[in-house]
Amino acid sequence: MSTNLPIAFVADERLLDDLLRLAAAAGCDLERVPDATAARRRWPTAPLVLLDATGVAECVGESFPRRDSVVVVVPDPEPQELWKLAMEVGAEHLITLPGAEPWLVSALADAAEGPPSNAGKVLAVLGARGGAGASVFATAVSLTALGKGDNSLLVDCDPRGGGIDVLLGDEHADGLRWPDMHISAGRVAASALHMALPTRRKGNARLALLSGAREGEGPPPDAVAAVVEAGRRTGEVVVCDIPRELGMAAWAAIDRSDLAVIVVPADVRSCVTGKQLALELRARGVHARVVVRGPSPGGLRPQDVQDAVGLPILTAMDAERRLDKSLDLGVFAPRAKGPLTAAARETLVALAARPPKTHPYQGAARAA
Repeated sequence: MSTNLPIAFVADERLLDDLLRLAAAAGCDLERVPDATAARRRWPTAPLVLLDATGVAECVGESFPRRDSVVVVVPDPEPQELWKLAMEVGAEHLITLPGAEPWLVSALADAAEGPPSNAGKVLAVLGARGGAGASVFATAVSLTALGKGDNSLLVDCDPRGGGIDVLLGDEHADGLRWPDMHISAGRVAASALHMALPTRRKGNARLALLSGAREGEGPPPDAVAAVVEAGRRTGEVVVCDIPRELGMAAWAAIDRSDLAVIVVPADVRSCVTGKQLALELRARGVHARVVVRGPSPGGLRPQDVQDAVGLPILTAMDAERRLDKSLDLGVFAPRAKGPLTAAARETLVALAARPPKTHPYQGAARAA
């Protein structure tokens, strides 16, 4: 039997049936251990331990050592005084079913995927106005990350952008788009996500693309949150292309970002709208910076744009040569020494320097 499987040391057969059902929903195999002797063998190595009232009493009676990731699971209502035994065995949570089922599915899915990575970072890319070049810049950052050997996930959050896959010339590539995704819970397995999406590879690195489509609805906010956190858990550079209209789905990505950048063309109108956007981000506590896109038709300097928008400049870039032609031909690939790639590299450095955000499970779990 694999030592990487979560274990269930439970005597309640009906509860065991529920746990097996939830494990199946999480895509996770669950090993039942029949007695304290078997539980002791698996105690040090199992990624997650589930105990019922009988199991926790036996572990306390046998003086099992404390360890992380022990969860006591009981049917609702919770038996009186059970929390004392849960504390003695060192359980992190005491939960009741069915109320905590979503939380437990998430915990089981995480156990199946292995330890989460702390390296995953999320970048939100916004445009100060329509045509600012946010989608192009988001794509350039993803391609640059791939070129550096980093796994990346490009998430199209714009329901009316025509599909960011068009920028890459991948509109006919096999794989799911947002209208094909049916994510109703607060979590999606990263492994299943990568298998379903169009993917580019360079060496051992991959770029997965979740695009909008030419038809269908935009992504719901819970689905955006689930996809973004899946990429973060697996240590990817998650780049979110944010639409101009900041609806709930857009904020689901922005609020989870470690860094947000506003692409601001160097003209007065863009500075005005960029300032409005900066105020909205600041009100939400979002860490944001400006990427200035030149050239300026009126001679505005990057410092002028910074002063007008009210956010520090991360980088400034000149126009990319032959960009429009490459986009029309579906062969977009920023030049290795061009301004887009240089700005993307600076953005990736700034993103890597940011401390990652954490979003603990929301649910009915109570710390024991």
